[in-house]
Parts: sequence; C-alpha cells; structure tokens
Amino acid sequence: MKILIDHHQPFLLAHGGFRVQIEQTARALGELGCEVEYLRWWDANQKADLIHFFGRPPSGMAYFAHQKAIPLVISDLLTAQGSRGIWQIRSQCMARSVIEKVMPASLLDRMSWRVYREADAVVALTNWEARLFCQLYGTPKTRLHVVPNGVDEAFFMREETSESVDSSGEYLLCTATITERKRVLELAEAANLAGLRLLICGKPYSFTDRYFQRFLNEVGTPRSVVQYVGEVVDRGEMAALVRAARGFVLLSTMESQSLAALEAAASGVPLLLSDLPWARETFGDHAQYCGSRSTSRELAGHLTKFWHSPVIKPIRPSTWKEVASRLIDVYRSVLP
Repeated sequence: MKILIDHHQPFLLAHGGFRVQIEQTARALGELGCEVEYLRWWDANQKADLIHFFGRPPSGMAYFAHQKAIPLVISDLLTAQGSRGIWQIRSQCMARSVIEKVMPASLLDRMSWRVYREADAVVALTNWEARLFCQLYGTPKTRLHVVPNGVDEAFFMREETSESVDSSGEYLLCTATITERKRVLELAEAANLAGLRLLICGKPYSFTDRYFQRFLNEVGTPRSVVQYVGEVVDRGEMAALVRAARGFVLLSTMESQSLAALEAAASGVPLLLSDLPWARETFGDHAQYCGSRSTSRELAGHLTKFWHSPVIKPIRPSTWKEVASRLIDVYRSVLP
C-alpha cells in the first residue's frame, strides 16, 4: 500500500502539533510496512494507492483524485469550531446553509466546504469533532472515522530526570507554543501569584511577538517562580521533564487534542486542563479542569487547589503505532 501524505502549510513557517502528527504518522505507517511518501506537487509521475491530506484540501482535490482512481482521506483539526459554545455552533450551521444557497459556486469553492463531503474518508481526533464535521460541513456519517493522536514511546518509558533544569524541588509543567491562544502568559502570572514553581517549555511563532515579549518580562522578574526552558527538541529529555513534574497544566482557549497533554498522560502525570469538549472526552474524570477564560487571579486559585489535590492518574493514550494501525484500517475501507 503506497500512501502520499500532503499538507498545505510549509513546516518552516509554523511549528506545532500538526507537524508532529504528520511526521509521527508517516514514520509509524512505514514501520508497519506501508510505503509512505510526501506528495511532490511538481512530480507528474508520482504513483499512489491513496492520498492522505492533513488539513483542509483545495476544493477540487477530491474530484481530481477520483479522476485518477485515487481515494482521498482527510485529517483536519477543528480547533476553533470545537471550542465554541453550542449556540455559536448552531449559528454557524445556519449561516453555512444560507451561504451555500445564495453564494455563487466560484466563491463557495474558495471555502472548500464541499471537499469534506466528497472525500472518501474524513478522520477526526475525537467523537466531538466528528459530530462537528457532520453538523458544520455535511460529512456523511458513513465516511467519518475517529482516530486520536498518539504519543512517542519515550513517554511510556522510565528515564532519569533531565539535567537541563534545577530539579531539586517539585514543579508544575506546561509545554506549549508561546502564543495568546495557549494563555501561557496568564499561566505564568497565576503561578507567580500562587508562588508555585512552574516550568514552561516551548517557543513562539516569532521571537519579536509582543505577547512573547510580555511573557519574557513576566518570567524575568526577580519575584518570578517560573522557569522558561525554551524549546526542548530531544524527546527523551522532554519525557524526563514530564515524568519529574508534579502535574501538567494547559489552559488554552482553543484546542483540538493536545499532544503535550497526551504525553503527560502517558507518563502518568496528573492533568489540569481548560474545560473544553476535547479534554472532557479524552480524559473524563481522570483530569482536573478550569474555565478557559479565567483571570490570572482565578487561575492562581485553581493551581493551588491542583497542587494540593490527591493525585488523579490519567488514562493511557495510544502509541503512534496503534494510531497507524487504525489508519490502515481506514485506508483499507476506501481502497477498491
């Protein structure tokens, strides 16, 4: 089985979970015996049994793939849509229905809504997002599949604590891109107010970003109990940092299914997460939650409660090989 993987965003322009998902999926599929290549748009002679597109494909992609008798599978993240309230989702459904009736086809094609109905399979990370594909874009239920993110096997193994930080005391950990949606600045403010040691790993999309500069100012104050580690590339080192943490905290306003939270869960580290549908579905009663719009002072209270709470062990997530095995089942269901 030869699979071509495609994506619309060059990795050099934006890092994040989608890049990890794509790279780890490709690696795991290869380990399970699939022939995997990244789609070369300039190569008219490239062959494939199936195309797996990560993100929202161009509107005509399903049509042209089908002309070549190549099935199209889509994996997309409904990060913003999946974090909205029920009334916002209903309003969006109504708006889409009206727009599709009155807007010229040439303009509708630019939105690429139709591709979710034309693809041979659409893969969602959670049942919540699968329902949204149906409600918002009209994806047939028979073509929907739910396959979660996976976790690198390094996070399931026991290692020594990383030497890159002072590990003489307990700490909370947050791994995230330093951007407003992740609320890392507000988390740092809350940790300083609560006086609870916090390690933050990650980098911004731009080092000149104003939000990132405000974050640096907060963690750089003499009173700060927050340590900014930066990006940790080595998976073994990151796994050691996670395992040594007292708890993992992620307070995003929008999320699809956090890889960092899954990595913490694989390491058996307690979780404090924003109360969003993806988190409730993924971890249920095996995590603690707080409002995604809480103020820094309110968050300080949540952190203090989390710090002193009895340990709640999270459920075990899937490995990337387990994810790849489920994807192969999806591929076989659409191949002739």
